[in-house]
Amino acid sequence: MQSRISKFIFFLWVPALLFSQQQEFSLEEIWSGAFRTQSLQSLNSLQDGQHYTVLEYDRVARASKIVVYEYLTGNQTKVLIDGKDYPEVKAFEDYTFSRDEKKLLLSTDSEPIFRRSSKGIYWVFDTDLQKLFQVSDKPIQEPTFSPDGLKVAYVFGNNLFVKEIGTGKTTQITFDGKKNSIINGLTDWVYEEELSFVRAFDWNQTGDKIAFIRFDESEVPEFSMSVFGKELYPQVETFKYPKAGEKNSAVSLHIYNLNNQKTSPVDLSDYQDFYIARIGWTKEDNTLATLILNRHQNQVDLLFVNGNTTEKQRILRETDKAYIEQPEMPPFLADNSFIWASERDGFNHLYHFDNTGKLRNKITEGNWDVTSFYGYDPKSKRVFYQSVENGSINRDIYSVKLNGKNKLRLSSEAGNNRADFSADFSYYIQSFSNSTTAPRFTLHSGKDGKKLKDIKDNQALVDKLKGYRLPVKEFSTLKVENFDLNMWMIKPTDFDPNKKYPVFMFQYSGPGSQSVSNTWNSTNDYWYFMLAQQGYIVVCVDGRGTGMRGADFKKMTYKELGKYEVEDQINAAIELGKRSYVDASRMGIWGWSYGGFMASNAIFQGADVFKMAIAVAPVTSWRFYDTIYTERYMQTPQENPGGYDNNSPINHVDKLKGAFLLVHGSADDNVHVQNTMQMVEALVQANKQFDWAIYPDKNHGIFGGNTRLQLYHKMTDFIKNNL
Repeated sequence: MQSRISKFIFFLWVPALLFSQQQEFSLEEIWSGAFRTQSLQSLNSLQDGQHYTVLEYDRVARASKIVVYEYLTGNQTKVLIDGKDYPEVKAFEDYTFSRDEKKLLLSTDSEPIFRRSSKGIYWVFDTDLQKLFQVSDKPIQEPTFSPDGLKVAYVFGNNLFVKEIGTGKTTQITFDGKKNSIINGLTDWVYEEELSFVRAFDWNQTGDKIAFIRFDESEVPEFSMSVFGKELYPQVETFKYPKAGEKNSAVSLHIYNLNNQKTSPVDLSDYQDFYIARIGWTKEDNTLATLILNRHQNQVDLLFVNGNTTEKQRILRETDKAYIEQPEMPPFLADNSFIWASERDGFNHLYHFDNTGKLRNKITEGNWDVTSFYGYDPKSKRVFYQSVENGSINRDIYSVKLNGKNKLRLSSEAGNNRADFSADFSYYIQSFSNSTTAPRFTLHSGKDGKKLKDIKDNQALVDKLKGYRLPVKEFSTLKVENFDLNMWMIKPTDFDPNKKYPVFMFQYSGPGSQSVSNTWNSTNDYWYFMLAQQGYIVVCVDGRGTGMRGADFKKMTYKELGKYEVEDQINAAIELGKRSYVDASRMGIWGWSYGGFMASNAIFQGADVFKMAIAVAPVTSWRFYDTIYTERYMQTPQENPGGYDNNSPINHVDKLKGAFLLVHGSADDNVHVQNTMQMVEALVQANKQFDWAIYPDKNHGIFGGNTRLQLYHKMTDFIKNNL
């Protein structure tokens, strides 16, 4: 009898022990980087198509190196440069090749400026001579090799320069550059942020001409931010920021001839109030391409400019009844025909045009969006791309003939598949993940997608996570307003369908965005797992206006940002509240940036639905945000005042009933803290109680030191106290 009792106690004890060994997530672990994934840094295919390079960092020696690997075997074949042998560039941060791959540009001492821009000290490393050459002893921007690798063009002090590597001779191309006035060869703040490029100059094929954009921002209104620092008196940072409806930089296009050292302007006088969205030389040596986008961003022209005479010709005009999403320079083929991406049939697809702008054929077709163009292989005459054909929350890799025939699906697993092709398209390195598979990197045949070799995985992280009570992210759809909206849900690990749980909703909801995606965990996901371990259901719903579901779904929010997206989040919460295991009286929502705009609107306009909300770095009125982004979706405030004001949360503060936490960084150059200050004043005058936090000298990302950890502690405590 005693032995049977002992066995019974033992069997009770074993599961209890196993359960006790399952760890809980903590914010300290999450924000220490404990769950960070491994990847291939700065992957670059060499021209032979058989080798690739990656940037590796030796943590013991604290030195960077560029390593060459063979695709097929995965073997290391050589080290191009090891930083520990060159003290000047010991821990270099990035690299680019010259066209002949005999020289490298190495960056050191980088200082971030805005989201994409930085300045630093740059060096040229000659792989034949095994020698370093400093480009400049001053911090410069966007250094770029000439096609022959003998010169480097760069920007310093808003002016363009060219340096001859062999002689050290430096030629200044422009002389009128001045902060907050004239920029040559670089984009201004709003171009960088919303058109996503910084370098605004380009070498032609033979290296005797440089085309560049000049920005005259002298009449753009200035925005000033206090930088508090630790000194007795704060400093003031002032920069040009065009808010919706205000003046943009006056832009002009120029071509500099290195042979005669003359600069010629391109006549764009037949365009008024426009953006030069892209520039780039085509396959023809003296033919420059440029994209001219009107201010409403519903029309873009592709122009060819003669590099000798600066005469221009319109090759193609694309129009849209709503807007054209950030146009990209098309890739040009050997005959100067080009591949053009367009939503003209309601979905983003690829088209082949000849060099006169005549349509040859449609390359891709279907009720799904192409999400990335990888390139064209002239030997096989195949186009390689990524799309959501296998479900809008997934990404797959495909190839198809240039004539649109014989399409092949190269990837095979459902999830997020991305490709990095070799120069000759014979191989590609695929990165794959989904919600249950950590990122892994494998080598595949470009011909048929056959897997050839494993390169890197994150098995160590997978093994580590086995020690945690890891919730599951469940994907489904939720019917709202007759739309099936993509949704994921994370339930508590000990979920009991007979109990009722509070629901905490996350969303971003900006035009064309996607938060419901079948991919591996973000850092925030571990926070959601932690909340689920503590008894919360966490949900994300992509409402109307989000991406990967065609133009009509995405563009139905045009001129009314904050209307349909907010209705969808409120109605999604109502639908979720009908489920037997959901406590409809305990619904919360949060978001950052556009998501903060949404969370604010949701708790104000859905005051009887949401018990609490957290808004981080929110836009509170689109009148405070920049021209390019805001006017793309809203036109100007002068043209559409109701669209700006009817759905701005700042105008709905009187409806607040629940608990509201408002967070902002004081040095946010993107969504200015002005948004939060105006919201605070409106809430105060409406006699509404709320919580708020300002993070001194922090930008839109609100990070640095323990900042993120402290912020997420604050948000976690707010959730526990109010939901």
